[in-house]
Amino acid sequence: MDTHSSIIIYNVTVYSENQTLKNGYIKLTNKKITEIGEIHQYVRQPNDHVIELSPSYKVIPGAIDVHIHGVNNADAMDGTAEALKTMARTLPKEGTTSFLATTMTQSNEAVEKALRNAGAYIEEQTDADAEVVGIHLEGPFISPKRAGAQPPTHIQDPNVTLFQEWQKAAGGHIKLVTLAPEQPNGLALTSYLKETNVVASIGHSDSTYDQVGEAIEAGASHITHLYNGMRGLHHREPGVLGAAYLRDELFVELITDGIHCRPEMVKLAYDQITSERMILITDSLRAKWLKNGTYDLGGQPVHVNDTTATLADGTLAGSILKMNDAIKNTMSFTNCSLEDIVKMTAENPAKQLNLFDTKGSIKIGKDADIVVLNENLDVEMTFCRGTLSFKKED
Repeated sequence: MDTHSSIIIYNVTVYSENQTLKNGYIKLTNKKITEIGEIHQYVRQPNDHVIELSPSYKVIPGAIDVHIHGVNNADAMDGTAEALKTMARTLPKEGTTSFLATTMTQSNEAVEKALRNAGAYIEEQTDADAEVVGIHLEGPFISPKRAGAQPPTHIQDPNVTLFQEWQKAAGGHIKLVTLAPEQPNGLALTSYLKETNVVASIGHSDSTYDQVGEAIEAGASHITHLYNGMRGLHHREPGVLGAAYLRDELFVELITDGIHCRPEMVKLAYDQITSERMILITDSLRAKWLKNGTYDLGGQPVHVNDTTATLADGTLAGSILKMNDAIKNTMSFTNCSLEDIVKMTAENPAKQLNLFDTKGSIKIGKDADIVVLNENLDVEMTFCRGTLSFKKED
C-alpha cells in the first residue's frame, strides 16, 4: 500500500475516548488516528483504502500488557533480540499492541543481560509489531515467603544502588518494578522509584495492611497480580489484598484465566476495585500459543496442560492466557461492559505508564494502535501504529 494512503475502517462500532459510535468509521494515516466519526460524515479521498465491515464489528484501542514474560517459545529472559521480536510479532494475534518486557528473579548477570537486550531492542524496534514500551522488573527484590514461581535462591533485599546500575544498563527503560516494600530497604527503593518516575508495584509481598500504607506514602501506586504472591485477607489483618481493595491510590493487576483466581474472586475484586483501577494482564510464559508440554521458566521446568502452567511441585508458574481470552473471561465473570474492558486493558495501563497522551484510547492524534473484534469478540484485525499487524484468516 502507498505510504501516503490512509486506511479507513468503515461501518463499525467505534469505542472512542469519549463516546461509542454505533455506525462509525475511523481513519488511520501516517501511524496516527486522523479521523473518527459517523459514516455519514466520511468524505472519501483518492488514496483512501476502505475496509467495510458491519456494526457488529467493534473497534477498540489495542491492549497494553504491563506484565508478560513470554509467548510462542520466546521469553524476555532469553536476552536476545529474536526473543523480543517473536513476542512483538505474536501478540497482535490476541489484540495486544504494546507491552512491558517482564523479567524475573534470576542471577544479577542474567537479569542485567535481559535488561541490556530489552533496552537496545526498544531503541531499534519497528512499527509493524507490538511495541515494547518499557521493561517490568519483577524481582529479585521480593519476599522469600511469597516467592511463588520466582527462584528463591536469587531473591535479595531491595537495593537502590543495584537498581541504578540496572536502569543504566536498560537505557532508562525500566518503567515498573515489582518489589516487597516490607523487606530491608524496601521503602528506600520505593521512594527512589517514585522520584525517578518508575512505577513501584507491591508484589510477591508479605506486607501487612499498615506496611502497604507506608509504601503508598513512599510512592507505591500499583499491585502485581492480585491474590497471587501476597498476604491475603484476614478479618484482623487485611494484608496486601485488603489494601488493594480499599486504597484508591493503587492500580491493581489481575490475571483473569479462572485459574490464578476463581471466577467468583474475579467478580469480588471487580465489584470492589471497579474498572477505574483494575488492569488486566496475562503474566504469560513462552508456552503461550504452543502445544502442551514442558518448558523453561528461569531455569525451572514448567509443565503446561491445556490451561494451566505449573512447577513440578504444583506451584502456579505464570499463565498461558491470551489477552483476548482475558477480555472474554472478564466480561463473563463480572458482567462488565466493553467500555469497562477498554479502561482495564488500555486506558488504565496507559495512564499508569504515563503514555495516555499517545496511547490507551481512540482519539484523533493518538497512535493508531487499534483492534477490530467480531461479534464473538474474536480478534479480526490488529493495527500497530497504523500497520496491519494481524488479520484473521477466513
